[in-house]
Amino acid sequence: MKEKLVKMLPCAAALGINFYLLPLLARDTGAAMLLMLAVMPLAAFLTAVIYGIRCGFSLLLPAVALLLFAPTVLLYYNETAWGYALFYPAAVLAGNGIGRLFYRKR
Repeated sequence: MKEKLVKMLPCAAALGINFYLLPLLARDTGAAMLLMLAVMPLAAFLTAVIYGIRCGFSLLLPAVALLLFAPTVLLYYNETAWGYALFYPAAVLAGNGIGRLFYRKR
């Protein structure tokens, strides 16, 4: 289990940057919507694909995405953003599943 968590740290860091630093780039509502609906899900999806290719499938990765995103609702958004707390882990789950298709045991 510890080995899995250590392998997950770079992806968790990428998700953390995605969820905590990208919202700082939003200057107005339009930019915030573009970030939340396109850029952040795509970044989370691609991070999960890379993790799936390198380490295989893990249900822990979507849980990490949920745990990392949930506090950002209180920091950056209003209560309407709670729906994204399910959307981003779903994108991570899909990306991890697709990445798993290209995973090769080493």
